[in-house]
Amino acid sequence: MSSGAQPATTDDSDEEYTFEDVSVVMGTYNEEEAIGKVLTDIDEVTDGTAEIVCVDGSSDRTPEIARDHGATVIEQEPQGYGVAVRAAILEPDRPIVVTTDCDDTYPMEQLPEFLALINDGYDVVSGDRLYHGADAMPALNRLGNHAFAAVASLLMGTRVHDTTTGMRAYRRDVVEDIEWTENTGLSAELLLRPLMRGYDVREHPIEYRERAGQTKLDPFKGGAEIARSIVKVPLEERLRELPHRPTQ
Repeated sequence: MSSGAQPATTDDSDEEYTFEDVSVVMGTYNEEEAIGKVLTDIDEVTDGTAEIVCVDGSSDRTPEIARDHGATVIEQEPQGYGVAVRAAILEPDRPIVVTTDCDDTYPMEQLPEFLALINDGYDVVSGDRLYHGADAMPALNRLGNHAFAAVASLLMGTRVHDTTTGMRAYRRDVVEDIEWTENTGLSAELLLRPLMRGYDVREHPIEYRERAGQTKLDPFKGGAEIARSIVKVPLEERLRELPHRPTQ
């Protein structure tokens, strides 16, 4: 995995993507305090050219605010993080997909950096919240994320620094190529599977801000589910690499 300033090999097609090629997607659940600012920031940074898709299970004004900002809103019953993000990713057809959260913790002003790295040839650009310390993150979450990264690195044999970040850019063919099996652990899965399948992944430092509104994830139950995913996904990928006997 690339993690320093060294650029990746430029895509053979030399195609230069713009924000007209980008869909910014997110799952939303009762985020009326923050969603308006997040969508305004995206519009300002991309000059209103990026497509925005929200998959929403809210009981508050979140979907109304999102529509007022021009976002496409897909309403579904709350079924967890992965179910919502999966639907959000699969809805648009633009060649670059950016995932983010709707709680204003992620720096939309860094979207041009993510797009530039995709244009440098990376398949996945993953925001590293821990690089700058993530002081706005609760201490328990910060400790857990360091532990997740250490376990994932050991199991994969590749150093990673932030497995559960919600801010990433993907070439669409990457997310369409891999199997998705996780829900709470989907953010980890969408980093680990591309890495283990040889895609060019870059972790990129981002600033992490204090969230607006209340977190919906139980740190213990959610943390246990993420830990399970971080163990399960690399083991599945190792088994996938083993030679298989041809069926008779």
